[in-house]
Amino acid sequence: MNMRSIVAGVVLLGTGAAPSWAGGVESLKAFIAEVRSARTQFTQTVADANGKKIQDSAGSFQFARPGRFRWVYEKPYEQLIVGDGEKVWVYDKDLDQVSVKNLGSALGNSPAALLAGSNNVDEAYTFKALPGTSGLEWVEAVPKDPESSFEKMRVGFRKSTLEVMQLHDRLGQVTTIRFAKLERNPKLAPDVFKFTPPAGADVVGDR
Repeated sequence: MNMRSIVAGVVLLGTGAAPSWAGGVESLKAFIAEVRSARTQFTQTVADANGKKIQDSAGSFQFARPGRFRWVYEKPYEQLIVGDGEKVWVYDKDLDQVSVKNLGSALGNSPAALLAGSNNVDEAYTFKALPGTSGLEWVEAVPKDPESSFEKMRVGFRKSTLEVMQLHDRLGQVTTIRFAKLERNPKLAPDVFKFTPPAGADVVGDR
């Protein structure tokens, strides 16, 4: 799988006494219920199945539920992913190419669906609390769809603030996304989630 495909794929209780580290599930559910929009910076690292780092990238992310988001990669190359509520647009500036898919088929069980989709996350994922580490509360989300592009996702919160996501794909690669300066429920202009293909760009997909 090439790096551009990885970037685009990345733009989501048991019974008895709850363990002391069950807070990860509670933090995720509270985040989904309370945060209708957000704006944050991020850094992203991709490691292969042997743990060797194969890519670093960085950029910004904004979303407004349901189904609207703007994921901007600024380095090592520029790429823009926009969900406008109906379609998902992926613009690769270097290739001057735009791919477009219907929102439902593009999101599926992706991390963008977990963060920017509807509140019905229990229909798409099975959640499990994990032990806390380094001051973070962790929860694991496993897609119920056996054809999902990733095997599991781990989400870490610090004092109810989203701080890190780890995506484990079915090839053994791990993508770690760290968020910084996250703003909860900012007022975002509607134009943030609109996309018009640049003149002359090659457009492919569900136009």
